[in-house]
Amino acid sequence: MKKLMYSGVGLVLIALAFLAFNLFASISLTGARLDLTEQKLYTISSGTKQILAELDEPVELDFFYSDAATKDLPALRTYAKRVEEMLEAYQREAGGKLKLNIIDPEPFSAQEDKAAEFGLQAIPLQPGGDSIYFGLAGKNAAGDVQVIPFFALDQEEFLEYEISRLLQSLAKPERPVVGVLSGLQINGGFDMASRQPTPPWMVMEEIRQLFQIESLKADVDLIPENVSVLLLVHPKQLPQQTLYAIDQFVLRGGKLLAFVDPFSEADSQAEMPGAMALDKSSDLEPLFKAWGLRMLPDQVLGDGSYAMSVSMGQDRRPVRHAAWLSLPKSALDQEDISTAGLENLTVAAAGMLEPLEGAKTRFIPLIQSSQYAMPFDVKRFAMLQNPEELIRELQPTGERFTLAARIDGPAQSAYPEGIEGRKDGLKQADNINLIVVADTDMLSDRMWVQVQDFFGQRIPQPWADNASFTINALDNLAGSEALISVRSRGRFTRPFEVVEALQREAETRYREKEQALQARLADTEQKLAALQQNDDPSKALELTPEQQATVRQFLQEKLKIRKELREVRYQLNADIEALGRTLKFVNIALMPLLLTLGVLALWLWRRRKHG
Repeated sequence: MKKLMYSGVGLVLIALAFLAFNLFASISLTGARLDLTEQKLYTISSGTKQILAELDEPVELDFFYSDAATKDLPALRTYAKRVEEMLEAYQREAGGKLKLNIIDPEPFSAQEDKAAEFGLQAIPLQPGGDSIYFGLAGKNAAGDVQVIPFFALDQEEFLEYEISRLLQSLAKPERPVVGVLSGLQINGGFDMASRQPTPPWMVMEEIRQLFQIESLKADVDLIPENVSVLLLVHPKQLPQQTLYAIDQFVLRGGKLLAFVDPFSEADSQAEMPGAMALDKSSDLEPLFKAWGLRMLPDQVLGDGSYAMSVSMGQDRRPVRHAAWLSLPKSALDQEDISTAGLENLTVAAAGMLEPLEGAKTRFIPLIQSSQYAMPFDVKRFAMLQNPEELIRELQPTGERFTLAARIDGPAQSAYPEGIEGRKDGLKQADNINLIVVADTDMLSDRMWVQVQDFFGQRIPQPWADNASFTINALDNLAGSEALISVRSRGRFTRPFEVVEALQREAETRYREKEQALQARLADTEQKLAALQQNDDPSKALELTPEQQATVRQFLQEKLKIRKELREVRYQLNADIEALGRTLKFVNIALMPLLLTLGVLALWLWRRRKHG
């Protein structure tokens, strides 16, 4: 047997067995996968399985893909294969409730007319040439239609979410109603500086795809019965009748998502002529008090650990902004459905929330600072020119402050006696459910997304999870949790956490050295000023030997500290380069070496066993 294995005939038999296995696998095991990614990005999630299990009526999916026209586009063909395999996995999981049609809409064919009728987007390969289709159309038994116009390659991480969202929309065509009351131009407006209209914030475009939006006026005195979730964004100086309407809405079981702010940088109306002294704050103080929490008045959170690097213009190095924060996974509650699985959130000049002593409601922090944080007075930000000043002034308290919290439990009305003209309202509720966020800037486009124009269509390219958090919270408050678990599966790109930690450590050392240099400079200048005091005015500009010695000492000290500063910068790059070399060695040399040694050890073991 051993001789046969090492003979020419044996090698031919091994090759034939290998080919037979691959042929069998390609025919019988097309859906088999081994997903070794950390977040199981290639496995259908439990949320998707729940959505498929809740299909009461059959759904038909038409996957339009121009196969013949994309023969010279390998990247697109690879992605199309992944989409097709994903749809086939959905079909298997649905157990007969899902019918899948794969269509190649050739030019001037009935299939191309059908794709255009569904509203799928045709992308021209070249001017005057053929166009390609790469989208999905779904239709339920009632005739409702939902489409994905085009599967963009840079949106691959959201593939399962987009398909599951389409199916849920077909399974439950009645979308929850979100009542929106905002003191900011989130639905678009007019920029007084550029004298140009502004588009809606992209977060509202994302929300509009999942929910029915009903805009409410700032003086509304009754929240409509059909509103499932009330979204408040910068509720600034609301009249009492509106506060009472919100109070009664929450007490009768309505859900609330509120974004308040001690200093809303997006509040451009506060900068208009005639505005009150740059008042950019918003609060729900009487309602918060009844619900068992408060936002620290006139205080903005600063955090040295999560501070973002911001550009200061051309030819100037970026600086870290202690009030613009990039909050990593460790800052988010991984047990709450609204934040679990998110990678990072960004905020700007956020406030701090805390529970009131003796409150009956439960205060659950969702987003928290690091321990290297402290409050700043809000007046500090009205005329802030150099954000690096905040880092220098930062004196960490060791406390983790709360930026967002979930509030639930029994609550009393903020107006137990009612208001004028309305005395018959609810006095209390056994359970309320709301989420409060102490920042509004996190919803603005600049804090989480880059928007590109793609043949007239606004395509979001998110670099933070701010919109995901907002939609997760709305989904959860509206009662839909299945889709949240799909959305929160993470992104393909992962941050270089070790490198970022090395950079923060080196910047801390650099800042300490810089402050030491400035302190020594001030001390030396004081000594020079004392030595220059001379009784003879005509000799005031002459340098005495003592002064010359002091100047030489200062110059030597300055050169020494500058050398130390250069060494800190060099050490930063050296540590990062050393880490890179280690990773390259592990990936390029160590792993192949270990595999080779393992194969040799196995060969020696078998040889000794049979020898």
